[in-house]
Amino acid sequence: MEGLARGSIVAVIGSGAMGAGIAQVAAASGHEVRLFDTRPDAASKAIDAIGKVFTKLVDKGRMGAAEADLARERLQAVGSLAEVKEAALVVEAIVEHLDAKRALFAELEGIVDARCILATNTSSISVTAIGAQLRHPERLVGMHFFNPVPLMALVEVVSGLATDKQVADTVYATAHAWGKDPVHAKSTPGFIVNRVARPYYAEALRLLQEGAADAPTLDAVMRDCGGFRMGPFELMDLIGHDVNFSVTQSVHAAYFGDPRFTPSVLQQELVNAGFLGRKSGRGFYRYGDDVVTPAVPTEPQAVRPHTVGISVAREVTRSVLTPMEARLTDAGLSVAHREPLAGAEKHEAPALHTNGVAIFLSDGRSATERAAANHHPNTVVYDLLFDVARATRIALARADQCSEEAWQAAVGLFQAAGFTVTRIDDVPGMIVMRTVAMLANEAADAVNQGVCSAGAVDIAMQKGVNYPRGPLAWADSVGIGHIVTVLANLAATYGEDRYRVSPLLRRKLAANPSGARFHA
Repeated sequence: MEGLARGSIVAVIGSGAMGAGIAQVAAASGHEVRLFDTRPDAASKAIDAIGKVFTKLVDKGRMGAAEADLARERLQAVGSLAEVKEAALVVEAIVEHLDAKRALFAELEGIVDARCILATNTSSISVTAIGAQLRHPERLVGMHFFNPVPLMALVEVVSGLATDKQVADTVYATAHAWGKDPVHAKSTPGFIVNRVARPYYAEALRLLQEGAADAPTLDAVMRDCGGFRMGPFELMDLIGHDVNFSVTQSVHAAYFGDPRFTPSVLQQELVNAGFLGRKSGRGFYRYGDDVVTPAVPTEPQAVRPHTVGISVAREVTRSVLTPMEARLTDAGLSVAHREPLAGAEKHEAPALHTNGVAIFLSDGRSATERAAANHHPNTVVYDLLFDVARATRIALARADQCSEEAWQAAVGLFQAAGFTVTRIDDVPGMIVMRTVAMLANEAADAVNQGVCSAGAVDIAMQKGVNYPRGPLAWADSVGIGHIVTVLANLAATYGEDRYRVSPLLRRKLAANPSGARFHA
């Protein structure tokens, strides 16, 4: 399927940050752009600002001078909707209000050619609902860009129930021609990104409320261990708690109260207090010239052990253990393979053993619960690492039964391998592991419900919110079986439907217990 022909007219309705960004990208991609806004002079001012952006790009060597001049010439502010009648594509970027969008598209239907594609940049409103009153709803499609439009690669191409496949395919190809990474999605609440991203915030808020650690520590673990560009609390502060809380409420209501999307009382309190994040000067953090960045507590230096044993289970994905073994060996530790703990089931491995302490990758249970199940009080669990070889920090939790001597042995082991050790309270699933498991679970449910493909959800989460790895690719890396175990253990501990396992994860595992994967 081909996209819009180069030189064809693209109309953008709304000249705010999103509309101006869309106009800039379309003009730079060779389209004549008609920019309309109901506010006097708003479109002209936006075009002037876009022109200055082009100048900066030329100064930085990212755009040729002649190319910039041509792109500027393609931009035209128009004073009425009637002046977009020759457009091949109209992209709406106005206020997020269903009635306003419906009224706009109803008016556009009487102006543009019958072949013109109508696109909405809505981030949360049903495309089906927006098009329901149109005479030709089949030509309406979602074209959801991410802010800032010129820099963010993702475009969600969202089909409502009436959207014609050819229309969606044309918009997909057009977005690709504009240098974007488009993905197809079905019009369901939150589409892909705003739905699948909810656990990133929800699990962090629950962990904070349960006293797993303070916000700076949880953020540091998600960045340094999980590989995320920003921790959840600093990200929520950046987005604004009023906005983030509103989106969560919207998704929760749209899914008729599904507990997976339950809003946080803790975040509601911040909104009630007016602590909205960066824009108000206070959220989970304080902002200002004299504010000191909070320190993240780390464990003091412990004695370096001489040897470490590793017990292995065949069904556990090797990628979980092999890099850790390599890092320990590179640190000069003597590593020996051994049988799992006496009486422990196979799934208890892989485990590290040194000076009487057993150290396990989190499986969704607390260290205390694992110690009781294995009859081994000196138990420590460690959190998931995005890149074992390069990670600078590791998060550990100790069983309530664990002796101080055993704890120090575990700390010394990881410090010997070059990790900064951060202790968190003994919460089920730790931090990165339970977050990744929930992200993978939500992504799997989106695929299972026909919202998008496995490839699309991974692209969307990497390109739309800068995750270090797509959630389903991460499930492949950790092992789908381990992800299912983590979720099942969380569900058993909390007794909540929030942690129910996606049927698609169970199906994948049943079909191939030792090698289930979403991606070949």
